[in-house]
Amino acid sequence: MTARRIKIYFDGGCRPNPGRMEIAVVCGGVAAIDHDAGTGGSMDAEWVALIAALRLARTRGLTDFVLLGDAAAVIAQATGVVRARGGAAAHLAAFRLLADAGPTPRIRHIRRTQNLAGIALARAREKDMAIPIITC
Repeated sequence: MTARRIKIYFDGGCRPNPGRMEIAVVCGGVAAIDHDAGTGGSMDAEWVALIAALRLARTRGLTDFVLLGDAAAVIAQATGVVRARGGAAAHLAAFRLLADAGPTPRIRHIRRTQNLAGIALARAREKDMAIPIITC
C-alpha cells in the first residue's frame, strides 16, 4: 500500500485589521489554534499560519506533505510567482529559511470553503476557545 501525501491546512486572520492575529493549522483532522499570534494585518496572519504549518511538518519529520491555504497572495509570494515586498519580504525570508531545512514544500491554493483550518478557526472563535495540541 502506498502512503498518502499528508495534507496540512493553514489559515490566519485578525480582528480588527490590523490588530490581534490568530492562526489555525489542521493536520490529520486535529486543529491547533492560537488566538494570540501577535499583532499585524490579515496578510501577516496568513504568513504566520503558513510558517506554523511548515514548522509542524518539519518538527514531525514529514517528507511527503502539501500545505493548503486560501490566501492566494501569500501562496503566490511563497512559491515565487509574485515578488514579496515590504513586510511580506521578512515573512518570506523566514519561510525560506525553514523551507531550506528539508524537502521543498508543496503549497496549493484551495477555496475558503475547503480550508479546514479556516473552518476550525471560525468554530473556535464562536466558542472562544483555543486548541493547543496538534498531531499528524
